[in-house]
Amino acid sequence: MVSSGFTVSSELELKTSRLPTVLLGVIIITPQGLVLPSSPNPTHPLPQPQAGPSALKHLRLALCQLSSRTLLVLGNGERERERRVLEGGSVNLEKINGIMAANMGSMRILIKGGKVVNDDFTQEADVYIENGIIQQVGKELMIPGGAKVIDASGKLVLPGGIDTSVHLQETFMNASIQDDFYSGTKAALMGGTTMVMALVLPEQHCSLLDAYEKCRALADAKACCDYALHVGVTWWGPKVRNEMETLVREHGVNSFQMFMAYKDMMMLRDSELYQTLQTCKDIGAIARVHAENGELVAESAKEALDLGISGPEGIEISRPEELESEATHRAVTIANRARCPIYLVNVSSMPAGDMIAAAKMQGKVVHAETTVAHAVLNGMQYYHQDWAHAAAHVIVPPLRLDPNTPSFLMGLLGNDTLSDRMSVIWERGVVTGKMDENRFVAVTSSNAAKIYNLYPRKGRIIPGADADVVVWDPDATRTISVSTQVQGGDFNLYEGMRCHGVPLVTISRGRLVCENGVFMCAEGSGKFYPQRTFPDYLYKKMVQREKSQAYKGVARDPYSGDVAKVANAMKKELGLGPIDGDNADKGPPGARVHQGVRDLHESSFSLSGSQVDDHIPKRSSARILAPPGGRSSGIC
Repeated sequence: MVSSGFTVSSELELKTSRLPTVLLGVIIITPQGLVLPSSPNPTHPLPQPQAGPSALKHLRLALCQLSSRTLLVLGNGERERERRVLEGGSVNLEKINGIMAANMGSMRILIKGGKVVNDDFTQEADVYIENGIIQQVGKELMIPGGAKVIDASGKLVLPGGIDTSVHLQETFMNASIQDDFYSGTKAALMGGTTMVMALVLPEQHCSLLDAYEKCRALADAKACCDYALHVGVTWWGPKVRNEMETLVREHGVNSFQMFMAYKDMMMLRDSELYQTLQTCKDIGAIARVHAENGELVAESAKEALDLGISGPEGIEISRPEELESEATHRAVTIANRARCPIYLVNVSSMPAGDMIAAAKMQGKVVHAETTVAHAVLNGMQYYHQDWAHAAAHVIVPPLRLDPNTPSFLMGLLGNDTLSDRMSVIWERGVVTGKMDENRFVAVTSSNAAKIYNLYPRKGRIIPGADADVVVWDPDATRTISVSTQVQGGDFNLYEGMRCHGVPLVTISRGRLVCENGVFMCAEGSGKFYPQRTFPDYLYKKMVQREKSQAYKGVARDPYSGDVAKVANAMKKELGLGPIDGDNADKGPPGARVHQGVRDLHESSFSLSGSQVDDHIPKRSSARILAPPGGRSSGIC
């Protein structure tokens, strides 16, 4: 096949990626022309032949013949937009991307010679992938020809990571997240994470559905990998309840996040949290709760400001560990009363962790996650002399001063910096001996898949699972630096940290998206991943518990004796009116109404009025004779 070029004019929007254009096997579309894979010099288009329908035919044919290393690169600068139209016809970029995605999804990939690691066992095995699905796992596999072979000798083959709590393209408290769904998911894939779960935060008293639809529109256009959405419940009422049911039933959402902090912004009162958890139980959703005592946090913040403390250290002073542990205990108690599983997020302290461990020991269905930052760093960063350095570490809940906290929290790992997440966990978890490779897979992938009802489609390398796979080099090292990070921002919490464990190859839904540091994925090629409700990992225990521990009344004969009508102070305070709907000054014939000056806890006993011994004369004093065992002084 020879190179075929065409001239483009102004109706086709071309979006460039940030990918290098020096690889062989690359189709390049530039304002000057089209270069097919067979071109001897892919970075310089050959002279342009006449454009028209034949150019379209060559383009379609070339797209169908792309190999697994082929990507679409649109030239003329990073993320530049050129509007053009083919002479003699128009081209729809969405269709081109669709053809590309379909072709990449149908790749045949054989990962050979590696050690397959799941959360419960490790085995030497090859992995064959086709049509976005893991087809075979084992030795000496019989596979069709034409598969791309990836040599994983001496390497680990892991399920792709699942990051359950990311913040992308979001505004919170007048601050905007620097990463959008393109840069954020690109960073995730480069670091070995193949699925992210982002948080949708509706404004107070605004529609959950509207916020969800807005976030979906942003994410669908930019995401590079599978993603799902949690929806925040920032206020409570019948409309919120109805929209939660709609999101679960019609939009593939199965998790909601509630806040016990952020007073006057998104904090729910205990009664509201209780009703929200009951709704989550009824619709089979996962209840995520951020647990801090919002009332006392607000008061502590005022006290710190009154003392003149307005620097980054104020975050640690105003949100002490005891306010987190108290709220954690309260959240677990409320969830238990609502008979709803609970998932606590951003756990930051040992007392809160102890509360969670104790609840689990009692048989309560409680799960939790922390951030990589809480499991690696400590709160002394807030007292750094450089204000910018200290401020860059401000997170909620804050990092803790106790140097033992990070090690304690390592088992609760969940979310944090996308591209560094898995390498940091490997370095601080596996290299230090706190976890083995199987536990690493559980912490970074399998546990999340089970909790969010994705397992075993995700979080496991078995035939039939989604082909989200990472080839991991446990011995390779890299040094984390803001100068080389993929995600946005001008600061990295782990600056200068040398980490063992590097992803060499990342495969997302059967697409080779990253290999040896080269990113090969089109913007917007990711997909929303609808989630199923009532995950067995959480609700199976609750269902059994409801059967065995259901409340039952005592079977007895009806009471037929006298009924005394007493005043009910609680009903008066609540404005609920007289008992049984009767008038306060009226009662049924024959009813005994007890009155008196002294309430004595609403007892019928009273010392006011006439008494049965009023006829006996009263004496002002009495002389006491000597009792057995000794004389009295005679004074009483």
